[in-house]
Amino acid sequence: MTEAAFAPQDAAALLRWYVDHGIDETIGEDAIDRFALPPPAAVAAAPERASATPAAPTPIRAPSAPAVARAPIPLDSPQLAEDAREIARRVTTIAELEEAVRAFEGCALKRTAKNTVFADGVAGAPVMIVGEAPGADEDRLGKPFVGVSGQLMDRMFAAIGMSRERDLYITNILFWRPPGNRTPTLSEQATCLAFTRRHIELARPKVVVLAGGTAVKAVLNTAEGITRLRGKWTTLTLDDGSEVPALPTFHPAYLLRTPASKRQSWADLLSLDKRLKDLGVR
Repeated sequence: MTEAAFAPQDAAALLRWYVDHGIDETIGEDAIDRFALPPPAAVAAAPERASATPAAPTPIRAPSAPAVARAPIPLDSPQLAEDAREIARRVTTIAELEEAVRAFEGCALKRTAKNTVFADGVAGAPVMIVGEAPGADEDRLGKPFVGVSGQLMDRMFAAIGMSRERDLYITNILFWRPPGNRTPTLSEQATCLAFTRRHIELARPKVVVLAGGTAVKAVLNTAEGITRLRGKWTTLTLDDGSEVPALPTFHPAYLLRTPASKRQSWADLLSLDKRLKDLGVR
């Protein structure tokens, strides 16, 4: 390869291209299939051919129970979601839930993420915002909605007199960043959603705001798209039987790509403000 191929401006352009596509870290040169089962045990070598002299008869013993090889549970197994639900059921405080999430090893996303992104804002605040998943900035800092889209969200709520330091409690349905900001798989969502639903139960907000189509579909267990559900109040029934008003709205990242939709999001914020006043919160 010629020396010109290593020109500094070419290297800088390549790095910018990586960042624009969500490639912000080097993991390894070869891809690792983390879903593959371990290789089977080696087959025992065939016995040598019997000699001409017959061997002495071997005493007959009762056969022992064969050893059962326990393969690891694949990281897309429904059993992991059930394990997460059982762990979530046992915790009684948000602090215990955060500890359980940080210790949980049943989501493959944790293996490629830098940080566990649990929550930000004020636990017990009247409004709980649930988004999709951490991005690069959130993964780096360990807090949800701190990147460009999070800054837009802060300005939007400030317009109705609310802030994360006083009125908001913020989380995502996933606690680890999907590589390249890809859409999380259904199995990843199902595993983490058990913790998220328990999170809402323990936080006991007056209102839940669901930001973005992925969060709306997962939390509400619906196939309806965000464009049909946006701005329409619904009731979220949790596993403990409690109910909380929920408002689907566009994700701030979508608004950055589609500024014309900010008008609809502003209508959602006004609707939220009115609901809080009706509840006597403001």
